[in-house]
Amino acid sequence: MEYLISFIGSLLLIICIMVGVAFLTLLERSVLGYIQIRKGPNKVGFVGIPQPFCDAIKLFTKEQTYPLLSNYISYYFSPIFSLFLSLLVWMCIPLFVKLFSFNLGLLFFLCCTSLGVYTVMIAGWSSNSNYALLGGLRAVAQTISYEVSLALVLLSFVFLIMGYSLFNFYFYQVYLWFLFIGFPLALVWFASCLAETNRTPFDFAEGESELVSGFNVEYSSGGFALIFLAEYASILFMSMLFSVIFLGGDIYSLFFYLKLVFISFLFIWARGTLPRFRYDKLMYLAWKCFLPFSLNYIMFFIGLSVFILSLMLLI
Repeated sequence: MEYLISFIGSLLLIICIMVGVAFLTLLERSVLGYIQIRKGPNKVGFVGIPQPFCDAIKLFTKEQTYPLLSNYISYYFSPIFSLFLSLLVWMCIPLFVKLFSFNLGLLFFLCCTSLGVYTVMIAGWSSNSNYALLGGLRAVAQTISYEVSLALVLLSFVFLIMGYSLFNFYFYQVYLWFLFIGFPLALVWFASCLAETNRTPFDFAEGESELVSGFNVEYSSGGFALIFLAEYASILFMSMLFSVIFLGGDIYSLFFYLKLVFISFLFIWARGTLPRFRYDKLMYLAWKCFLPFSLNYIMFFIGLSVFILSLMLLI
């Protein structure tokens, strides 16, 4: 019975994520439309609300093509595995109903994002196309670089909250959000999330001018749709994690979801506003700016936690 409840809960969670992804794409197209002084999708149904579902039906019913020289098995399964990983990482949401009890939620998140690198690499390599391989290599180098800064930012908070559980973020932010004591860290986290999810201005894996469409250039219909869904599910998850870590983790208040939507909107706003950087600037930012900065913050948080512990012992 317990396993059945967990299974049904997971199924409902996946359905809600998929609906969220559908409306995130609609929000993105509408916001980009207004940024570029044009209309977004507004013809299908009432103000274009069914548009994402029409796009999904169109993509999944189109003919599936694949290159003759591709490594078919890995080519076929890498988008499926990519979507599976981006849905699996949602299991570490700090739900107080204990759907899944995670005391090591942060480690689980880091493991899942690290595995996501392999799906991109295999998708680029198995297509047996030089363009896809080049895009895959760029995406892998970028993702690995920014995972370091993500892990170090998380490590700062591990020292502060003395644990790996996402529940602790809620308990420690009842009176004061972590955004106020670590605002520069929040900016580093947001920029790293943009790079991690291959979003503008860090979308070098999909630079139209030099790489056609990056690692997914040989994918069509269903395969492309799965990669697309995985990317947007990751954006939603990163927005949720930002809200939990920096903006109070009360997942049962409506205000939490408004914050989540606002962070997702910032992802879209960055895409509509910022130009693409140069690739060497991207790597410079990761290794020369974010790495020393996050290491300094770790030292600060270690000192802060030692100070608090010593105060508690004195009291």
